[in-house]
This record gives sequence, structure tokens and C-alpha cells, in this order.
Amino acid sequence: MSHAAVFCQRLCSSHSPAQLLLHLESLDPLIYLYDQGQPVIGCFPERYCIVQNNDMQYFKAVGLNQYIQSSAEDLTALIPSACVQSSKQGFSGGLMGFIGYDHGAAQAIQLKSKSQPALLLALCHSYLRLEQDGWYFYSDDTQAQAQFDYLQQLLHHDATLDFHLSQPCQARWSKEQYSQAFHQVQDYIRAGDCYQINLTQEFVGKAQGRLLKTAQAFWQLTQAPYAGYIRCGEFELLSCSPELFIEFQAQRKLLTKPIKGTMPRFSDPKLDQLSKQQLIDSEKDRAENVMIVDLLRNDLSVYAEVGSVKTPKLFNIESFKQVHHMVSEVTATLKADVKPFDVLMSALPGGSITGAPKIRAMQIIDELEQEPRGAYCGSMGYFNVDGTGSWNILIRSIQKYQEQISVWAGGGITIASKVDAEYQECFDKVEALLNLLNTYSNSCTKKANN
Repeated sequence: MSHAAVFCQRLCSSHSPAQLLLHLESLDPLIYLYDQGQPVIGCFPERYCIVQNNDMQYFKAVGLNQYIQSSAEDLTALIPSACVQSSKQGFSGGLMGFIGYDHGAAQAIQLKSKSQPALLLALCHSYLRLEQDGWYFYSDDTQAQAQFDYLQQLLHHDATLDFHLSQPCQARWSKEQYSQAFHQVQDYIRAGDCYQINLTQEFVGKAQGRLLKTAQAFWQLTQAPYAGYIRCGEFELLSCSPELFIEFQAQRKLLTKPIKGTMPRFSDPKLDQLSKQQLIDSEKDRAENVMIVDLLRNDLSVYAEVGSVKTPKLFNIESFKQVHHMVSEVTATLKADVKPFDVLMSALPGGSITGAPKIRAMQIIDELEQEPRGAYCGSMGYFNVDGTGSWNILIRSIQKYQEQISVWAGGGITIASKVDAEYQECFDKVEALLNLLNTYSNSCTKKANN
């Protein structure tokens, strides 16, 4: 498809992202990324591909919000082999979407997978970006004016979406089942199979209606720097993630910020500081963090210029709404002939949510967790056509497919881990999300939706 000069026009005033998404809820696919304070909504993709039940299907636009299945096409070929200099910040046209944990892990091991979409990549030349005086529509598509007019019509549509849980979201494992899996992990560590396993558990429920209805409440609750939302057909993915996976910067620079180490926040400043100091002083969390730093350094070194992989920050403490996290930074410079998308796929799933060594860790995860993770612990983000981009780690995220809804939480298990502390850490991470989600149960639907 040929492209015209960039069309730019103000669409509306400063609606919150969730408010605007409610107006645009009929767009399919629909993709929103908070992108570290630069909210952007991808719309009217020229083409997109989706993986479901191990089958990759391709679609192309034949009208406004109308698509037909098409022949296979490598959308990633549009991303160049090097991140060139870019004067723009944030998304400026390119690929947007998500890659689930199951799809990433399947590159290396055989594993179970959910029946929901495992990957969505959409080529978006049209997008909305929130600026100081409102939302602006950008497009170099030849249908830009028609797309803008269509969006204006949608603004006058007040979505009357409903959402409620018909079955509360609860832990699939009992404490005893978690404990059994925990001790099996430590048995594997003692046997020399691994050094660390990121053991997670699923909280499952049933829901009717559109998960998008809850987005405003969840984003206000978490204030997550890597929030996002994707809908494709009957699948919805709501990210409240605090974790960056890889940022692809100009001049072929890479940044990754693995999180390992968590302590809860408290409203009492003294208790909160004590909790933070406990994390700072934790030898166990430092050991866990440095294992993942080493794993990511190894992952990136395959594609990086010799000697460019650095660790400028180690064991930093970053405080989020519900928890304190121990966060490190790894940087690198890509070789000139390397495609950024290849780096992303090679590094998935992220080391912070698998373990070390990674392949054996993923095999143990598949054995012990029993249920596929789906999108959880995968990645949501974008690539601009100049090769720059940003991808998160999909933790603190909610998946809904048809009537099934799930939230996951977990942590890194080492030989020094204690089962009660690790079990509690799961709840420290998602208790606030679960409490909010469960207000949308049948008995509270009216109250929650008001």
C-alpha cells in the first residue's frame, strides 16, 4: 500500500486513555501503550498477524475496520537491521502488539499452550498520541482523512460496556500445592539442574463483558510505567506492568532493566522504610538479581558489539504503588547487521521470569506449573520503522479470553528461598489487583461499575 504525507490533526481534548479507548472499543484490533508517560493508541492497522493454536494467520485491511485473511508476509522485514538516529520520542509508526510467554518459550522447548491468541503484531501507520492540549491523530496512510472522520464518529458513541465476574478470581493452587512445587524446584537445584526457577501461580475466574471497562480503575491503582491494553476478537490483555524488558534506542543502543527482589509497601512511612531497607540488605535477593543480570548479559552479548555489554546500575531500589523492587540495568550496542526483532525474539521469554539456565528452567516451569502462562510473562510493545522501540515484561497483567479470566504472580526460587516468604510474595504482588478485580463480582457489579 502506498503512503501519503503525514496527516496530523487534533481529535479531541485530554480524555484519559481509558476514556478514549471506551469510545474506540469497536476497533479490532485495538492497541494502547502507556509507553513511559507518552500514551499512544494504534488504530486501523494496514496488516496484522495473529498466532492461535499454533497457527499463524495474516490479515490485510480492505476498508475502515474491515479485514480479510491474506497470504503470509513477514511484517518484521520492515524493521531495519540497525537502530538509526531518531529525533522522535515514543511510537511514530510501525509494529505494535504482544508476544506471549508460550510463543517465546516454544522457540526452545515443547510446552503446553492456551487456546487464546499467543501473538499479535499489527502494522500501524495510523495512531493517536496524547499531547499537552489533547489527542492528535497521525497517519501517512492514503485513507487518513477517512480514518479521522471515522474516529470522530466513534467519539460520539457512548460505549455502554458491562463487565462482571460470574466466578471470583481465586488461586488455582492451595498453599499445600504451592509448597509441593516449591520443594520440587529446590530438589532440582540440589540435583544441579538449575540455579533459580521463577515459579508462578495462576488466579482464575470467569467473567462476562469487556475487560476494558476496568482499565481506568486498574491504571489509577497501579500507576504502572509499562501499562497497556490489547483487544483482538474475544481476547483482551490489560497490562499494569512495572518492568521494562528491552528498550531499543537510537544509535543501536539497548537497555534492559530486570526486576528481582520484592517487598511490600506500607502506608506508615516508618514501616515502609523498614520494608525498603530489608530489601536493600537482602543477600538472597541480591544473589537472585545478579543471576538474572548475568543471564541477560549473556542473551544480549550474542548480538552486541564485543565489549559493549555493561551493567551501569546494580541492585537499585525502585518504589511502585504496592511494592518496592530491586532493579538493575544492562546496556549494550547492537552489531550493525542485526535486526532488532531478532534480538527481541531471541531474548524471549525474559530471564527475570524464567530462571537460570534458561532452557532447563522453562522445562521445569512447564512441568510444575501445570497450566500454560499464555500472555503472562511475555512482552507488549512496539517497533518504529527506524528500528527504535520499547517492550515490557507482562507481569501484573490480566488476561481474558471468552469467559476465562486470569492473573498470575510468582517469584524467583533459589536454594536460599523460604516457602512461606515466597508464597506471601505472590500475594504482595497481586493482592491489590485481585481485590479490585473481585469487586466486579455479581454481588458488587452495580457498585463497581458506577
